[in-house]
Amino acid sequence: MTRMSQAVADSEDGSGQSGDRKVSAKVKLAVGAVGIVFGDIGTSPIYAFRETFVGPHPLTLDTLHLLGVVSLIFWAMTFVVSLQYVTVLMRADNNGQGGTLALVALISNKLGRSSYGWVAVMLGVFATALFYGDSMITPAISVLSAVEGLTTVEARLGEFVIPIALTLLIALFLLQRRGTTTIGKLFSPVMLTYFSVLAFLGIIHIVDHPAVLAALNPWYAVQFFMTDKTLGFLALGSVVLAVTGAEALYTDMGHFGRGPLRISWFGFVMPCLLLNYFGQAAMILNMEAAAAAEAIKNPFFVMAPDMYRLPLVLLATCATFIASQAVISGAFSVTQQAIQLGFVPRLSILHTSETEHGQIYIPFVNWVLMVAVILLVLTFRNSSNLASAYGIAVTGAMLIDTCLMAVLFIAVWKWRWWMAIPIAGVFFLVDGAFFGANLPKVPDGGWFPLLVGAIAFTFLTTWARGRKLMRERMSEVALPIEIFAKSARNSAIRVPGTAIFMASNTGGVPSALLHNIKHNKVLHERVVILTVQIAGKPFVDPSKRIEINEVGDGIFRMVMHYGFMEETDVPAALKGCEACGGMFDMMQTSFFLSRQTLLPSKNPGMSIWREKIFAWMLRNAATAMEFFRLPTNRVVELGSQVEI
Repeated sequence: MTRMSQAVADSEDGSGQSGDRKVSAKVKLAVGAVGIVFGDIGTSPIYAFRETFVGPHPLTLDTLHLLGVVSLIFWAMTFVVSLQYVTVLMRADNNGQGGTLALVALISNKLGRSSYGWVAVMLGVFATALFYGDSMITPAISVLSAVEGLTTVEARLGEFVIPIALTLLIALFLLQRRGTTTIGKLFSPVMLTYFSVLAFLGIIHIVDHPAVLAALNPWYAVQFFMTDKTLGFLALGSVVLAVTGAEALYTDMGHFGRGPLRISWFGFVMPCLLLNYFGQAAMILNMEAAAAAEAIKNPFFVMAPDMYRLPLVLLATCATFIASQAVISGAFSVTQQAIQLGFVPRLSILHTSETEHGQIYIPFVNWVLMVAVILLVLTFRNSSNLASAYGIAVTGAMLIDTCLMAVLFIAVWKWRWWMAIPIAGVFFLVDGAFFGANLPKVPDGGWFPLLVGAIAFTFLTTWARGRKLMRERMSEVALPIEIFAKSARNSAIRVPGTAIFMASNTGGVPSALLHNIKHNKVLHERVVILTVQIAGKPFVDPSKRIEINEVGDGIFRMVMHYGFMEETDVPAALKGCEACGGMFDMMQTSFFLSRQTLLPSKNPGMSIWREKIFAWMLRNAATAMEFFRLPTNRVVELGSQVEI
């Protein structure tokens, strides 16, 4: 047998089976993605189509507007979700990870410290700030819109909508501490059932009025704009609600991979959503004027026959509960990334699963979101009012992603300008139109996510700037480690054991080490100056986790590398360090930390009010002991004062 025929035989035998396993694994991931990733965009049919007709700028219920709106929804889903996020941005992975911060890290690594790199970072930070506004509104509007379906079962239940919604939302946030390991097993079955019901309800009404499928032709959207230019443009502010959650596909790419997500989207989720939107339009078109005017108040639930309406409300409520869970988990993940990248102070991070690394819980973020969601429900009272606040954050983040995508084309992928500019220009036109259409909503509620975004942006940039200034001031007065190693050889008594001194940079001797010699007048047999560095990529090869060099008699300089999506567990890394020669016995090792106190400076590096905010954040940040998972009975803290 020749080598070629042998290779073919091997391919048909072993590789064929391997290929089958790969396909099976992809299908399993695709099914899992339906339960976790697509909850936000999947619950949009509950309110998106309705809002274009009963929102702040209501449209006439006639053939022109109904077909025009559903045509806009189809092409918005095609351009924004299918092309921009699923096809283009999913190619921009940072070691397999997606999301705005991962994209910024990817671009920054290529641009370095240039002015363009700084602009890209600021855009990413602002998109992250807007995300917090979105993560507050999404649970509120999703759960509230589902519970409002009770009024289609019995009108008198309207007075119970807000109490029920608040009860569900509070329960949702209280469950976060327990994690989603158990309840998460129900996510995929529930969402698969939910999407199947969406498609089934849509098909029933499309069969009754198949002419609605003509709206696949973009001419109906164009005709809508030509007839009602102003209303057509403003309608985009509600149409965009149909694509909210598109960024979740990109953000969760690292959990499922681009292949399974594309299978889920194109093979199941997108067809189900479109069938439901077209079904809603077909149902209204098939009704008398009076019945249509009543049905458009809640078309999603009216699609179901009376006897099945309550089960649909319960199913939709479960779906919105799952969608809200995904958004909250996303807020935890984004916060963890921001902490690692230096934009958020250290916060207490708890792991809710022993097997799933990504399942985390951040108490501070959870309680802030819960209070904000409760206030949103009590203030806006219904999902239509909340819809006015919803679009501005989503479209703002989408527009920022488009800006970063343009930089990606030219700076990272090295596309020719004549190819990059037209493609980026089309996405700018689409996302810019959606953003512009949402600007009139600012007085009606759009101010809320903008306010949250502005506050979050101020805190994020203040922490990053203050941290940079503090490190610079500490570096200016730091004693070089080589000089310290020579002088310490005979100037201090050596005592048994290992002392690890945590240092924020690799340039000098940490203040805790100097204070220890000054006050205790001793030096351990082994002294390690440890700096934890966060790389501009999600994960670091474990074999390259630790660098260690001896700089003097028993004095070592160690640098520990982590990706921005990894947990910084210092004892675990030391335990598994082959290059360390087994020198770290935790019962013979002490960790020394510096706790800085800020002092007013004659020449402050930033505004006094920002300096006060930074000082407050520094005081309330979680200790390095918690963040680096240091053993509590082996930690010593020594204070120091810093002027910034």
